[in-house]
Amino acid sequence: MSNSGLLKSSVARKVAMALSAFFLMIFLLQHFAINITSVFSAGTFNELSHFMGTSAVVQYVFQPILIFGVIFHFVMGFILEIKNRQSREVRYVKYKGGASASWMSRNMILSGLVILAFLGLHFYDFWIPEIKIKFIEGDWTGALTEGGEPIRYFHHLRHKFEDPIRVAIYCVSFVLLALHLLHGFNSAFQSVGANNKYTKALQKFGVAYAILIPLGFVFIALFHHLNH
Repeated sequence: MSNSGLLKSSVARKVAMALSAFFLMIFLLQHFAINITSVFSAGTFNELSHFMGTSAVVQYVFQPILIFGVIFHFVMGFILEIKNRQSREVRYVKYKGGASASWMSRNMILSGLVILAFLGLHFYDFWIPEIKIKFIEGDWTGALTEGGEPIRYFHHLRHKFEDPIRVAIYCVSFVLLALHLLHGFNSAFQSVGANNKYTKALQKFGVAYAILIPLGFVFIALFHHLNH
């Protein structure tokens, strides 16, 4: 392949990576918006969770797209990391300071692996039990009360955050997610060529998003642990 073809292929991979990142950040925001209601109202959290868990559009359209997006983002991240390492003509025996790249930019693959492991735990805690209840046991009611209100979701959430070790794992994982987002958000905008009068505002928004959303998830975990 010519140098021009290689460049176009590299750019295409980076754009695809950026678009998948934007998609996952939108999902993360939506996921946080639902979970934070568990702090203020168990009933609201149960109703929203029940809707998301029983909606045909969510279950059979958005959920497969989300799973594909997660897999695509991580696979593409590994491919880009391998390609970047292969393309480096000069390898330094020791990195000196932060003159050329931040620690986070040099360790995105590491933080990505930790986040991927955390997603495995999160799926084990919440997604797999829901799949078992709904698709194997055939119960789509959400353990309704006599008044017809779904109750299973809040109790399940509260129960999982009783274990201090699990809460610690969640908190550490979200700290690494924040670091991952701090670098990834701006990299995604650079990859799609967002360089205009709104760039500084977008960078500030990216920093706020990268800090506040993971911090919000940490707050949710600690709140339920301390109030179980």
